[in-house]
Amino acid sequence: MPVPAHPTRRSLLFGTAGTAVLLGAGARTRFGTDARPSIAAVAAREPIVPAAHTSVRLDAAPGTVELGSREVHTWGFGERVPGPEIRVAAGGTVAARLHNRLPAETTVHWHGVRIDPAMDGAPGVSQTPVPPGGDFHYRFVAPDPGTYFYHSHVGTQLDRALYGALIVEDPAEPLGYDADWTVVLDDWIDGTGTDPDAVLAELRDQPRTAQTMESALLGGTAGHVAYPHYLVNGRTAAAPEEFTCSPGRRVRLRLINAGADTAFRVALGDHRLTVTHTDGFPVLPVTVDTLLVGMGERYDVLVTLADGVFPLVADAEGKNARAFAVIRTAPGDAPTASVAVPEADGRLLTLADLVADPCVDRGDAPARGVDLVLGRGPNGTRWTLGTAAAPDAGPLRVPVDTGERVRLSFTNTTRMWHPVHLHGHTFQVRSATGRGPRKDTVMVRPRETVTVDVLADNPGEWMLHCHNLYHSELGMMATLGYGATPTTPDASMPNMTRDFA
Repeated sequence: MPVPAHPTRRSLLFGTAGTAVLLGAGARTRFGTDARPSIAAVAAREPIVPAAHTSVRLDAAPGTVELGSREVHTWGFGERVPGPEIRVAAGGTVAARLHNRLPAETTVHWHGVRIDPAMDGAPGVSQTPVPPGGDFHYRFVAPDPGTYFYHSHVGTQLDRALYGALIVEDPAEPLGYDADWTVVLDDWIDGTGTDPDAVLAELRDQPRTAQTMESALLGGTAGHVAYPHYLVNGRTAAAPEEFTCSPGRRVRLRLINAGADTAFRVALGDHRLTVTHTDGFPVLPVTVDTLLVGMGERYDVLVTLADGVFPLVADAEGKNARAFAVIRTAPGDAPTASVAVPEADGRLLTLADLVADPCVDRGDAPARGVDLVLGRGPNGTRWTLGTAAAPDAGPLRVPVDTGERVRLSFTNTTRMWHPVHLHGHTFQVRSATGRGPRKDTVMVRPRETVTVDVLADNPGEWMLHCHNLYHSELGMMATLGYGATPTTPDASMPNMTRDFA
């Protein structure tokens, strides 16, 4: 079994000896070229020991970034999109100093991490936002290995460049792979003649959003915003990033959707994808052609690379557009972003396919449950998360008891899909067999009910919201609180919970 390693892109391209060695004649592939030499296998690498302590400085500031095909003015963590990737060993400590050089207050949320509430970055719930010119020192233990990310949680700032990957590595990694590539997907509008605040204002003012972006996979309306750009690792399809490796190598792709309003359907030309993790937690491996990644979701997949040059596509579902990158294991011309990729229309991963690995399966049934409704206000400009008895009750607090297991049922009464995210916890999705995946973000399609079980083992006040940024900003947000003094209005109904027989 290969030793897991996480080489830099430079070491993947040039090998440990610092040069690429060419030999032999490569076979024709659909995306490769004729009679071109293939790149020799990358030399064996020493295993990389994950850092037990990682320190990073995050300077949130206005600036100009290059998206490959154009430059835009935005707010970000440095001069690149995404911000710096942070890696730490499970059980290790992350120390991140945020310095706010923006003209507005900000925070950093560590998405998917079971964290102390004071470090969660939820403005007005667990943290007072950092004012312009201010600093905040985040320090926390990253308890669970997996793929996570960090982002601003103030206003529409996520729809700029204020995000980056957080990879928590397992010192006893059970998977065998040769290389590791983080793939961050995004929809981009800032600095293109408008900005996310203007988008929010337009959505708030419209009595109804035109139903023009439709998706059968999403069960209705796909989104509100037709973005001018869709990105892989901060680059447009016109100037894509290339990941270079060697044929026959096994690669772990870490897929993160950092977008605000777009689900991406991901496929790799001439390859199938073996899904091993969702939202950081292992599942029983399942092999598919393509998978749909909602905002806030993460998937880890394994793929053994063939010989050639292959398109990695992330179709913006329902929006007739594409994010695009290239995986190269041989010299030759790269395919264009418009290339047909049959795998994108092949076997699609479904929620029912995902079964938690027994090592993370919580099993026990909860004693009581809460029925929650995802709705839309009467004038069409407000989105709501409420109880079945009062679906439009305003700010909602879901009270639970420390240590208990609670079943949350999300029923979507709207024509749009909603990726529902819970801070500070994972939940176990309930399936027909009772053993769905462990996640922190789950898609709820129109006219669908999704049920999840939460173990209340991290006392505090925790945001529970739709990870469509514009839905959460327009009201689709609540808190789940226990073992702490509530900081949000308690608009819960007296009999909002139901006991199970």
